[in-house]
Amino acid sequence: MSDRRPAPTHQAQAHRRTLAGVEAVALLSARSFPRHAHDQLGIGVIHQGAQRSWSGMGAVEAGPGDVIMVNPGELHDGMPLGGGPRAWRMVYLDAGLAAAAAREAGVDPAALVPPVARDPLLARRFARLFDCLADSAADPLAREEALFRCLALALRRHALAPPRSPGRSPTVTRALRRLEEAPAEPITLAELAALAGTGRFQLLRGFAREVGTTPHAYLVQRRVLLARRLLAAGMGPAEAALEAGFADQSHLTRAFVRQLGLTPARYRAAVC
Repeated sequence: MSDRRPAPTHQAQAHRRTLAGVEAVALLSARSFPRHAHDQLGIGVIHQGAQRSWSGMGAVEAGPGDVIMVNPGELHDGMPLGGGPRAWRMVYLDAGLAAAAAREAGVDPAALVPPVARDPLLARRFARLFDCLADSAADPLAREEALFRCLALALRRHALAPPRSPGRSPTVTRALRRLEEAPAEPITLAELAALAGTGRFQLLRGFAREVGTTPHAYLVQRRVLLARRLLAAGMGPAEAALEAGFADQSHLTRAFVRQLGLTPARYRAAVC
């Protein structure tokens, strides 16, 4: 009798981009996603199952009908609840586009969105938006209208003032700057600690406490984000992998799927 377990359920569909600066993705997955960040504003709705996630605002749970949101650059993760997969749809907006829409809606562009909102009207507005984005025959005016109506409602009802914080320590700030400015360039922990002006153990401890992940995990995230931008600009997966600092395309694919749920090739086909 075999003790092999079936592979976790995972399906992802990136809809072809129909509005500049906006991406629409539908997922059904029993996978847990590690802590990662997007350089976009994300808004979506869970329509099957439930999940628990961590963000800069703490741990939350979301179930069917709940609106889920993520701020640009905000670390978050996600794991299924109840033993089965959860299904959700997401729309990601370029940060500049989201900030411009916030200003037009009379909301501070620096305001944050919460990780979960129980708002049936917003969920309906999101469904309308997603349908318009997924329909290649939809009128461009209908797409823009649905986008602004959904985003304006989300921000006006749920925007939060940026939290006051003591800021990051100088050592962690220097390490972050190096990883963000040159993610494709290799670096050792000793070299990173020397740039930060501290020891390796102190850097690891401070980085995990202030950022929420390790320097290497953060570097991989930055490389995935760089590869995503290269793919969106039309570069092929193999070339994007090398340009972003991955050893080869297979390494990029594993990291890309682990963080975003899609293969680089499928993502490129949707946005180019």
